[in-house]
Amino acid sequence: MIRVLAAVIRRQGRYLVCLRPPHKRHGGLWEFPGGKLEPDETLEAAAVRELREELGVEASALGPLLYIHQEDGAPFRIEFLSVEITGEPQALEHSALRWATPAELAALRLAPSDRAFADTLVTGSV
Repeated sequence: MIRVLAAVIRRQGRYLVCLRPPHKRHGGLWEFPGGKLEPDETLEAAAVRELREELGVEASALGPLLYIHQEDGAPFRIEFLSVEITGEPQALEHSALRWATPAELAALRLAPSDRAFADTLVTGSV
């Protein structure tokens, strides 16, 4: 199993999602920012590292683990963690960034695990 962090960053009722580059797995689909945990790395340390690398921001507060999704037929376990950031996100590793309401997330082409989590936001179960 490969653990993957998905940072759930919320501002004024909108969530930050990123467009995956075309050459990567799930290229052209939107996702919550994050990435694979390194060996022996905590979820919190991964959040600090990944958000600095991908978005050029600092994780200023780490909240609860909101959701876990195991992709069918894939070794990835995606762990959705609530994160507050300081700084303005930049698309350093993605094709684009977007702040979206839960209703807007429902209309986006999201990667499978991100879709499963976004559906919980729309139904209000998170």
